Amino acid sequence: MEEKKEEKKGIKSREIVEEVQQSYLEYAMSVIIGRALPDVRDGLKPVHRRILYSMQEMGLRHNVKYQKSAKVTGFCMGNFHPHGDAAIYDSLVRMAQDFSLRYPLIDGQGNFGSVDGDNPAAQRYTECRLAPIAEMVLADIDKDTINFQDNYDGSHQEPVVLPTRIPNLLINGSMGIAVGMATNIPPHNLGEVLDAMVHLIDTPDADVKDLMQFVKGPDFPTGATIYNEQDITNAYATGRGPIVMRGKAEIVESKRGFQIIISEIPYQVNKAELIKTVANLYHEKKIPDIKDIRDESDKDGMRIAIDLKQDAFPKKVLNQLYKYTELQKSFHFNMLALVDGIQPQIMGLKPLLEKFIDHRKEVVTRRAKFDLRKARERAHILEGLKQALDHIDEIIKIIRASESKEVAAANLIKKFKFSDKQAAAILDMRLQALAGLERKKINDELDEKLKLITQLEDLLKSPKKILAVVKNEFKEIREKYGDERRTKVVKSALREIGEEELIPEENSLFMITRDGYIKRMAPDLLKSQKRGGKGLVGMATKEEDVIAHFFLANTHDDILFFTNSGKVFQTKGYEVPESSRQSKGKAIANFLQVAASDIITAVVKVPKNSKGFLFMATANGVIKKVDMDAFAKVRSNGMAAIKLKGDDQLGWVITTSGSDQIVMVSSGGSAIRFNEKDVRAMGRAAGGVIGMRLDAKEKVVGADVVPSGLEKGLKVLAVMSNGYGKRTELRYYKIQKRGGRGIMTANLTPKTGNLVSAHVTSEENKELIAVSRKGVVIRTDISTVSILGRATQGVRVMRIEPGDALASVVVV
Repeated sequence: MEEKKEEKKGIKSREIVEEVQQSYLEYAMSVIIGRALPDVRDGLKPVHRRILYSMQEMGLRHNVKYQKSAKVTGFCMGNFHPHGDAAIYDSLVRMAQDFSLRYPLIDGQGNFGSVDGDNPAAQRYTECRLAPIAEMVLADIDKDTINFQDNYDGSHQEPVVLPTRIPNLLINGSMGIAVGMATNIPPHNLGEVLDAMVHLIDTPDADVKDLMQFVKGPDFPTGATIYNEQDITNAYATGRGPIVMRGKAEIVESKRGFQIIISEIPYQVNKAELIKTVANLYHEKKIPDIKDIRDESDKDGMRIAIDLKQDAFPKKVLNQLYKYTELQKSFHFNMLALVDGIQPQIMGLKPLLEKFIDHRKEVVTRRAKFDLRKARERAHILEGLKQALDHIDEIIKIIRASESKEVAAANLIKKFKFSDKQAAAILDMRLQALAGLERKKINDELDEKLKLITQLEDLLKSPKKILAVVKNEFKEIREKYGDERRTKVVKSALREIGEEELIPEENSLFMITRDGYIKRMAPDLLKSQKRGGKGLVGMATKEEDVIAHFFLANTHDDILFFTNSGKVFQTKGYEVPESSRQSKGKAIANFLQVAASDIITAVVKVPKNSKGFLFMATANGVIKKVDMDAFAKVRSNGMAAIKLKGDDQLGWVITTSGSDQIVMVSSGGSAIRFNEKDVRAMGRAAGGVIGMRLDAKEKVVGADVVPSGLEKGLKVLAVMSNGYGKRTELRYYKIQKRGGRGIMTANLTPKTGNLVSAHVTSEENKELIAVSRKGVVIRTDISTVSILGRATQGVRVMRIEPGDALASVVVV
């Protein structure tokens, strides 16, 4: 009666021994597979794999901004690892510690602990991102190279294993205590392990002795020395066994007596605890000959200094340190890992290498299949586009006659036997594809895809070619990430103690204001407009501040900034932060030590290994030529570029070859053209010579170069303060001797205003960017500026609002 009542409630009777055995077995398997043991393929436990995948999903690549560790921990815990934030953060911290991992997978910023055993800062303070080598662990994950499974609640997919290109299990090692078993795998040198796998691919029957020609032994991040090569051989053969390691210590003699200097300690030894142990041994009189011990470690490395008493025997004290402290320590190999994700297995060196090679073969095969599928899909589309372009008139006719996109697709499929995807691609095709160059691009891409398909098909048919790809990738990774061994291996055994690693290059538009603000932005943020347009605000300026300078440069160029006082400063283009179009930028004082009274008046971009001269011109018509090498290294506080007289100011600096021509234009509408050879090269601090004579109120408003042998087709662009401008062919400007007043270049009237800017332009110059004093910018096609004679007023280039005036012009 009682049993029936229990069964009715859904309660079943069971022996407690049977229940405990079953429950414990389930718990043990969960710990073994789900927590404590690494997978032989990627060398990761689930928590580490989930952290790295979380960071991949968050976009935390090695070249992006750091994110708070708490953000990573929360993302991982919420989506993949519901076991508490402390466990996740502890695992994240270890992957960032260069004293725990031989090749850290996470790039940490902040306090991530130390070899002294200091706790890391709380996760709300530290920041992290993937280390460059970690991206090799995640490489090709988006190419169907590995299997995914549901996360704990079925809301997301997570990788079963990562497609790593690096043998992470061996190079970073692993430690873990499961139920009834444990793993303890030491870290190794990446280059050595990769060399061993290349050899194993070429020689499959290689034994442990052969492989140890490449893998000398463990390579610990803290250095130290391993003794007895035979112990390493035994451990590599069986997967088990101890090795003995010692820290690096040397005896040195100074004026105050002998010292023992410890510069490396064994793996996983706490430096602070080691020092504490030595101090305790002195107080316990086990090592009475120690006088003092100091931790002198700094950013350059570890240094523990132990001062000895005058009558001490240094070798005896060192042996005592080896005997009583962790300056000598054993590491016990137990190379246990999960095979196929579920089977714990102890393996020697060769099986571990073979399992990783097998993993890479599968990843490369699956990647090739994915690329082949994508290439076939793209080729299919391209074949449709090619056929459509061959019958474009009929295609257009069918589309125009169709009532809707769906009807058009159906009609195209019916007429030309296109597939649904081809028809959709044709309907999405832009009109620009009709251009001859675009047709060629489609044909070239199709040929490329067909060639790729053939290569991938041949690859998938040949296991030897798959192995060749695996081997070549090993060599590439070794070349990129390989480094020197840190741990020394001594062949002989120890006697019983009785007694020594990446911006995109792009063009940027730079703006500088009179009051010293600078910013960098992409050139395409300023859209091209028609001549006479009102323009866009290209830079927000403070009240009474104005745009003083525009220039274009590559982010990797050296940029020389010249001030009105004749000084020069230097920086890299990428050192100026990129900003939005409306931003006012940053104070130039953050980048250059420019005096508050100075103004940047000229900028020169200097690509690497540039040769030639810098030609300078001042507002009062003085010119000077200096060898470019004189400005190869500019001090951080700047240096003199030209010696100025009176109220003169440096206004223009241009690069020349030594045999070019120079054109100078004045505010009063005159221009002079002369040979650069008329001006001899001078020293950096010299004052220069007269280039153009000016009337009392005139100033130079433009100085530009005419490249030698390229005079044909060049034009002089002249722009006036009220927004008028024109182009005049260079041939109308005869060559004169320097120092003259020049000839008329513009008919100036109150309507046009004075000349404010002048440039020599060629067919390569497509656009001009004009800036008003109030920061209004217009970007327009330079061909819309009329070509007129010298004695003309020009046409409106920019519509100027009342109270504003055109300030400067950049030719693009």
